[in-house]
Amino acid sequence: MDRIGIVLKPNARGKILLEKLIPWLSERKKKIVMIDPKKKKGIPRVDMIIVLGGDGTLLSVAQLIAGSHIPILSVNLGHLGFLTEVPSDELYSNLTKIFMNEYQRDLRMMLHCTILRGKKKVKTATVLNDVVVNKGSLGRLIKMEIRVDGQFVASLRGDGLIIASATGSTAYTLSSGGPIVHPSVDAIILTPIAPHIPTNRPIVIPATSEIRVILKSEETGPVVTLDGQDVFPWGANDHVDIRAADDRLNLIRSTERSYYQSLREKLQWGAGEVPSVSE
Repeated sequence: MDRIGIVLKPNARGKILLEKLIPWLSERKKKIVMIDPKKKKGIPRVDMIIVLGGDGTLLSVAQLIAGSHIPILSVNLGHLGFLTEVPSDELYSNLTKIFMNEYQRDLRMMLHCTILRGKKKVKTATVLNDVVVNKGSLGRLIKMEIRVDGQFVASLRGDGLIIASATGSTAYTLSSGGPIVHPSVDAIILTPIAPHIPTNRPIVIPATSEIRVILKSEETGPVVTLDGQDVFPWGANDHVDIRAADDRLNLIRSTERSYYQSLREKLQWGAGEVPSVSE
């Protein structure tokens, strides 16, 4: 890996880390390419990308490089940073192992979303975490029709619906009562947001499924949000189609921590005394 792309969240911590990282990489004869995901002009030729930021920064990069197979090392400079699992003090030890080809790739399923108005495609995108359809600025519930593989599933009244990947199960859908799904599981989670009927519970369906959500309310105001990054208006009888994307995001797994360790430390899931090896 000779050409290293860097995406930086512009904050004080990131700038300080970058000032040390650039000479460290240069000493190892690495070519450094700075990348600004906000420009959305595609990714230059690089062998890997280091993301210095929070989960939002990683999500913006994921949309930008979807289908490129470029490996990403994500370094947490945000608050929770569940996706950006590598802390800054473990950056150089991880990079050393990566350059020695001693690392594991973590291929994450992504979601492909198409917003249709009649037969016209308003937007297509590939996201890592979730597609959220919700009432937006409306002060009332909206009505949606949900279909899976062409079969009618439900007419849902509520604040909205989250369609998430297994990776996204620890994001918005978790705070809305959805389950935690290990990211290696190929699945799609449908989680209603504040449903009018409390028995409308989250459901996990196969990743081979194709989901269609149709807005049945006439009011203006509902929106579609893609990975919390982009927001688009959603009108009556507009369709949102979601399926598993053809390509996966190529994350580099931390060599010094596990997924379950991140669950315990960052989400306090099952937190408690860690048993010794003998136990």
